[in-house]
Amino acid sequence: MGNRENRRLDEITTDTLIVGVDVAKAVQWARFVDDRGREIGKAVRFENNRKGFETIAAEIRQRCNNKLSSKPIMRVIVGMEPTGHYWKTLANYLMRKGLRVVGVNPFHTKKAKELDDNSPTKSDKKDALTIARLVQGGRFFDPYLPQDVYAELRGLSNARASIIKRGNAVKNNITAILDEYFPEIWTVFKKPLKGKASRQILRACPFPAFILALGEIGVLTEVKKAVKRTVGIKKVLQLITVAKQSIGVPYGLESAKLRLGWLLDELEQQLEQVEAAMQQILETTGYAGQMLSIKGIGVVTAASFLGEVGDPLRFQNARQIANYAGYNLVEDSSGKSKSGTCISKRGRSQLRSLLYLMAFTMVGKNPEMKRLYRYLITRKVNPLKKKQALVVVSKKIITVIFTLLKKQQSYRPELVFGAARQEMLLAA
Repeated sequence: MGNRENRRLDEITTDTLIVGVDVAKAVQWARFVDDRGREIGKAVRFENNRKGFETIAAEIRQRCNNKLSSKPIMRVIVGMEPTGHYWKTLANYLMRKGLRVVGVNPFHTKKAKELDDNSPTKSDKKDALTIARLVQGGRFFDPYLPQDVYAELRGLSNARASIIKRGNAVKNNITAILDEYFPEIWTVFKKPLKGKASRQILRACPFPAFILALGEIGVLTEVKKAVKRTVGIKKVLQLITVAKQSIGVPYGLESAKLRLGWLLDELEQQLEQVEAAMQQILETTGYAGQMLSIKGIGVVTAASFLGEVGDPLRFQNARQIANYAGYNLVEDSSGKSKSGTCISKRGRSQLRSLLYLMAFTMVGKNPEMKRLYRYLITRKVNPLKKKQALVVVSKKIITVIFTLLKKQQSYRPELVFGAARQEMLLAA
């Protein structure tokens, strides 16, 4: 058993009261055990509101006043599964009361719940006792609730991810409107939602009737509102030509134009507002200069990274951040059989996705990361697959960011690799 597990067990002493809570949307259950896992009193049912929180706080105080051993209760540890969002309000309330709140892995609860009665029966009341006994066995961790600017960045990062996810549905709706009212526009603009000129056309005169009503000069004037060059009279004439021959539906144009405008607003303005807020808050962290000095990292990726990780300096080293993302290596071996290694994925999936995208971008834009990636996939001994190499690059990015923030330094390409790695790269 590692030192970390030993430290957790050391917290469970004879004067410790352990509370296991199964959180839910409406009704929650709590059960109490001592340092040896013996249940104390009856289970407590309480609602997910202030009155319910006051009830469980009073029950904890009452259990503390009862003598469970020769020593009085001096310490309380409350364990719960930090899944979803329902646990956050209760955890925040108990932390403000000065109680120690820890997390239990839901996977451990699922596997351990049959130990008590040898039955796969599941209930909230039963899960609360299982959680309490997992805490008593030292199988818990400290959940992280970001505060201040990091809470703001995490909220904005989640909002941006939701907007992008919603954006795919919005794009499908825009495509459906164009296919119905002006299918020929795809022959003029291959990607109407990408270019500034085409988006201006979609706002001002998206359908043949509006285009023909404006004429050449009118359409060109609208285009020039978005771009000064690139799109000229030839593109406008092409647009008018296909508009004259369009087979699009000629009725309901005003309502369709209104719907199209709403969809474009949702696609553009929300994302711009979120990214502007991310840039503003990133400046208040004190880490913007160091992170943005790394070639290939922009405002959005830097802000999203800090939103997912929180304050990076709360970790002791970069390896802990990699483990937090689920990048620690595992293997499945038994007897003479031995499997290859892979990442555990027991961490924040959104952080892994972000790091993967950062690695993908930096391999193209950052010379040092590109050099490392090429070495990993072409080395003679144990060359990696492309995705495996991107994982290694992701872990290197974590190391670079952590080092720069800890030392309060800007990015210097010559210091990215140590002497040993430099020799390997030069030899390759």
